[in-house]
Amino acid sequence: MTRILKAVRLAATITFASFIANPVYAEPTAVQSAKVIGEYPAGWEPTSHRDETMPQFSYESQGGPRHQGAFVITSSDSIGENGWFQKSFPVVGGKYVRFTADRKTSQVSAPFRSAVARIVWLDAKGKAVLAKVPTRLESTPGMVPLAEPEHPLDKETTPEGWTHVEGTYQVPPDATQAIVELHLQWAPKGTCKWSGVRFEETPAPPSRKVRLATIHHVPIGKSPRANCEEFAPFIAEAAKQHADLVVLGETVPYVGVKKQPHEVAESVPGPTTDYFASLAKQHAIHIVVGLYERDDHIVYNVAALLGPDGNLIGKYRKVCLPHREIEQGVTPGKDFPVFQTKFGKVGLMVCYDGFFPEVARELTNGGAEVIAWPVWGCNPLLAQARACENHVYLVSNTFCDAKANWTISAVYNHAGEPIAKANNWDEIAIAEVDLNERHFWRNNLGDFHSMVQRHRPPPAHEVELQTKPDGN
Repeated sequence: MTRILKAVRLAATITFASFIANPVYAEPTAVQSAKVIGEYPAGWEPTSHRDETMPQFSYESQGGPRHQGAFVITSSDSIGENGWFQKSFPVVGGKYVRFTADRKTSQVSAPFRSAVARIVWLDAKGKAVLAKVPTRLESTPGMVPLAEPEHPLDKETTPEGWTHVEGTYQVPPDATQAIVELHLQWAPKGTCKWSGVRFEETPAPPSRKVRLATIHHVPIGKSPRANCEEFAPFIAEAAKQHADLVVLGETVPYVGVKKQPHEVAESVPGPTTDYFASLAKQHAIHIVVGLYERDDHIVYNVAALLGPDGNLIGKYRKVCLPHREIEQGVTPGKDFPVFQTKFGKVGLMVCYDGFFPEVARELTNGGAEVIAWPVWGCNPLLAQARACENHVYLVSNTFCDAKANWTISAVYNHAGEPIAKANNWDEIAIAEVDLNERHFWRNNLGDFHSMVQRHRPPPAHEVELQTKPDGN
């Protein structure tokens, strides 16, 4: 029996190894009977998996926001239709390339997953190629995975409904061609137009290094103002260590003062945010701090982001409330703002939000590259999950003892690993990260941060609408 098991394992290993060493890109069946309207620019062709899933293809020579021409894909009332235009572009391994295009959809309920662009890396024989291993990881053990397709992301949308789609990528070492695909899929009665498509060599993007910090400190509770002032020396020390962003705790003025949330709640901007804004300006640093906000008779649990110019960049109102805050008369927020800072896009969430995947996902959907998370206490596995499932950096700040096997004050990377953590009270944990560096997994999923945006499910009610036979 032992010999049989060994033989089975060996055979499986050989088969898997052969697939990795000789991967083949399965070229889709060219559409033969498509209803074609207009002539396509050189090299472009309409394509579908099978004749039965074929939508209608056309080309508008004066289409697009700048009248440069537009590729048009139109689906019937079937959710199973899936078609795309594609073209092969020559590439050089190691060089950088940039994809840009404008896209407009009509009657497409989930453009983020139905109207997508893909870039597939191939060698001269049309076979898939291996991914590039980052130089710093070349000596680490493990297989070299395939170079997965790229998924350029949506950017701004014009008032006329044209969404800019773009992405910059390093060509895998053995790739000699890139297949650029412009899709419409799973969109009954939908139409997608692609215009201004460019795919060209570009300089390597500069690094975007940022130093993320968290301060592991619990205020004494002498008074709301005294609680805030206790953080001043720690913020000064974080600035000396060249931190760009420092995250403080949840509801800082409330901690230990033995009052109810509505008794310490204040306006935002207000005394607490003004105080921390002055520290942010003094030390040229970004600060995230938690507090209770009063808006007329309504009380929210908020996280506020202060900028190095001394201004309030923005605030987030905690959406998910535990039973105790509900009993205390706190009101949940409903929005998931993401804020542009000098170093990148920052999202905020507060404590109980971390128990639910939707909050961090909505922030990621909004473009967050870093999520700051003041959290009184939480299961530490959830911090890892929120960072890993979205491929974002997450900075947590907790009032829990680091030895309690509960939440820690830490900086998490895209794999959900704490790359800097505070092991003792009053310790500052700092990690330097590069926001332009993609995470590399040997068990490869490619650039999962962009895949999240293209593969995530739409809201449940939209799924229900899409799957109805008439698409209505």
